Amino acid sequence: MSTRRRRKIGLIFLALLALILLLPAGVMLIYRAVPPPVTPLMLMRGGKIQYTWVPMTRIAPVLARSVFTAEDENFCRHHGFDATALQKALDDYLEDDGGTLRGGSTISQQTAKNVFLWPDRTWLRKGLETWFTVYLEALWPKQRIMETYLNVVEWAPGVYGAEAAARHHFKKSAAQLSPHEAALLAAVLPNPRKWNASDPGPYVRSRAVTLEERATKVGQLASCLSASKL
Repeated sequence: MSTRRRRKIGLIFLALLALILLLPAGVMLIYRAVPPPVTPLMLMRGGKIQYTWVPMTRIAPVLARSVFTAEDENFCRHHGFDATALQKALDDYLEDDGGTLRGGSTISQQTAKNVFLWPDRTWLRKGLETWFTVYLEALWPKQRIMETYLNVVEWAPGVYGAEAAARHHFKKSAAQLSPHEAALLAAVLPNPRKWNASDPGPYVRSRAVTLEERATKVGQLASCLSASKL
């Protein structure tokens, strides 16, 4: 192979590598300032979509605290990954003789998945989720990550984000959510297509009571969610 041809192949490789590295960063920088118009999950689910983006100032702070306590109490302290939760998820995976990989995802990881990737539990998807989470933590402040998560997460079939969820379940805006309503919404997040925040079963009711109590005690653990920073 001639030197000129090797140089050309090398340049092509470098261009592709730069595209792979820079394209996600470019999109993330755009979404740091502009709400995502749609997510891959919304497109894959199909059907009628209820999705209304609202700024954090129009979401009751108690909802962020409830989600914080339910999904990721180390959110303000980690840099995208919770080593303890990941180890537990890996242990469960190994004990299941190589079944599906479950759990261990932080709010940062879930935001990266919800906004940029497709929903499944393969190692490929998890690997890309890790890659995108590194970018997300480097390019977005914690407040933007939480704001985006609350605005795109699914809270019922076809219902995405806090505003749509509040109106769907409680006939009010996200800003008007009570502590108990916020806790009910947080309680269904592991499986919003099975559990119903406005018609909760025994488990969701019990879970909501626990989350409501914990949300009043987060204190400095949720320092990055303080009103002054939101």
